[in-house]
Amino acid sequence: VQLQASGGGLAQAGGSVRLSCAASGSTSITTMGWWRQTPGQQRPLVASITRGGRTTYADSVKGRFTVSSDNAKNMVYLQLNSLKPEDTAVYFCAGTHIIMATMYPPTRRDYYYYWGQGTLVTVSS
Repeated sequence: VQLQASGGGLAQAGGSVRLSCAASGSTSITTMGWWRQTPGQQRPLVASITRGGRTTYADSVKGRFTVSSDNAKNMVYLQLNSLKPEDTAVYFCAGTHIIMATMYPPTRRDYYYYWGQGTLVTVSS
């Protein structure tokens, strides 16, 4: 399975960016998500979505970011609105075959087996 993220770049505070992630090599991925990392920091979950459309978001991005998917195209998107300088990070897309009993996306990073290469989003103040 290969994941290819794209769409990062430079944005101003208050602006918007849209990230895309294409999955290839497997049609059995049940959930795809976005994680972000800054230098020296851990890589927390930003948002994720199941094939059934259930989503989960980090508290810090609720109401500003929207995760969506196109299952037919094996694509997942992250719309980042109302950007803040603290959103500056490398954003990674990831996928998993795990289905939680709750039917909501897993939130543990070690549940995600497949990772893209990351795309940098820089937000200027």
